[in-house]
Amino acid sequence: MPPYNSFNLTCDLRRLGVEAGDILFVHSSFKSVGPVEGGAESVIKALEDAIGPEGLLLMPSFNLVTWELRPETWDINSTPSTVGWITEQFRQQPGVYRSDHYSHSVAARGRGAEEFVAGHLREEGYGSHWDRKPWGKTFGLHSPMYRAYRASGKLLMLGVDYYTSTYVHLVEAMYWHTLRARNRDTEREPAFPALDRVKLGAFWERSGGPQHGRVGEAACRLFGIRGYVDTLLAEVERNPRPYLR
Repeated sequence: MPPYNSFNLTCDLRRLGVEAGDILFVHSSFKSVGPVEGGAESVIKALEDAIGPEGLLLMPSFNLVTWELRPETWDINSTPSTVGWITEQFRQQPGVYRSDHYSHSVAARGRGAEEFVAGHLREEGYGSHWDRKPWGKTFGLHSPMYRAYRASGKLLMLGVDYYTSTYVHLVEAMYWHTLRARNRDTEREPAFPALDRVKLGAFWERSGGPQHGRVGEAACRLFGIRGYVDTLLAEVERNPRPYLR
């Protein structure tokens, strides 16, 4: 079989449900796509062709080296993304903007990209155990991931499983906020909850949330971020025990 090209991949993305004008957050595995003419750059082109000039493409550009080394290795312009070849290629391309966070930065290109990722040093919103000064709230109100949630963006899991679903961290931050509110009249601070992403993914699958399809050879899932986060949060608040690690 000849290699896939960006046109083939764009057609697959459209069949999956990616639409012009989407805010699209992508977790990805390049090798899962199969042979691609032009490599990772062709995958990125396909994603941008699918969402069109009015869309916004977002990718994690996380710095997930050893915890203690993350702050001292962080440079917004040069620190590599550690979450896949596509994300690292995207980070380096012209016109891509990156949020300023030592651990969980997000890269963006498209309509309003610069402004969308510009607030990551701000302190408003949900706290988490990744928060560290001088950086702002990791999943706060001005973080790119929260903004994509509020803007009804879509999440594309391109050849990856639910273990990669970092949006569960936003669920954790929201759930921690609930726990702290419940305990505000006591002296005991509740521990930050660690949730099982795979078990929550299985629950989400049973709920019928994702659309399934292939992009190249990659098995993919596509779904709305707001529905995903809100559904998981409601389930964890109702029945936390099966999902706590």
